[in-house]
This record gives sequence, C-alpha cells and structure tokens, in this order.
Amino acid sequence: MIKHIVMWKFKDEVTEADKLEMKRRLESLKGVVPTLLDIEIGMDVVGSDASKDMVLYSEFNSIDDLNAYAGHPEHLKVVEFFKPLVCERHVVDYEIRG
Repeated sequence: MIKHIVMWKFKDEVTEADKLEMKRRLESLKGVVPTLLDIEIGMDVVGSDASKDMVLYSEFNSIDDLNAYAGHPEHLKVVEFFKPLVCERHVVDYEIRG
C-alpha cells in the first residue's frame, strides 16, 4: 500500500471560503478516481511557525495507482483550482508492506 501525504501553505490573501472549497474539491475525488482508496483532508488548528495550513492523507494500492490518480482528469481540475492559492507544497509518499 502507498500512503500519499501532501501539505500546503496558503498565500496570505486566500479567503477562508477558498480554503474550504479546496478541501471540498479534494474530498469529492473519493469515488470518482477509481484508484483512490481513501482520502482525508485536515486544516491546521495550531498555527505555529512550523505549521502548514492544510494536509492531505490518501491511500493507494500501488505506485501505478498513485500515478493514475495524479494524472486523472478530475484530479487535474482540482489542482488547477488550488494552484494559485498556495505558496508552498510538500509531499511524502511511502510504502507499507504487510
């Protein structure tokens, strides 16, 4: 299993409505992108200097499935929506064997 974690920092001018819309659009991919097994989106509640604003946690059966998700047209539409909203993006993909 592949776990895909992404963290974003929003630009200062981004509204709360846009943040919530990004969250909604990401969550809407479950059931639409066949290779996406699970997805969870969280908003930071601490606001420390080390914090990012939003995190995505998702699961896939394989790297190929993650790549299929990354290139899926519905995922790409979501990416185009939020690309102008963020100033930082950090990603970790790791494999769980078992």
